[in-house]
Amino acid sequence: MSRLLTPAPDTPSVPEVLPTYRWRQAPDGFLTRRQLRKRGLRPNGQDVAAQVQWNSRFGGTALACLYRTELAAPVREMTPGRRSSLAAANRARRMCPGCGRDAGYVLPRHLGTCVPCADGRSIAV
Repeated sequence: MSRLLTPAPDTPSVPEVLPTYRWRQAPDGFLTRRQLRKRGLRPNGQDVAAQVQWNSRFGGTALACLYRTELAAPVREMTPGRRSSLAAANRARRMCPGCGRDAGYVLPRHLGTCVPCADGRSIAV
């Protein structure tokens, strides 16, 4: 059974018709991007080889892209520069613009500040 899959603009090229497998029916040698990552692998620039289809809880069907494991490569090591950039970005997500303190958690986007600032409570120094 094959189904037409339209790729997102930033995804690698996808052929017009892909082999489609039902949930847990894909043969050995095919993994999703998350399954590859769990095994310490990455797609390595390969095109989507197949897809898996299942019934969604919300009605309709859902699809996931499958990649060949023999073409996958190990995940690249994180460089010191990339590690420090990631740490700085995560630190910025915890900094409250209202009180200027590190909240200790990622600030809720819908509040834009830490919970005490959003509630109007003062923070003891």
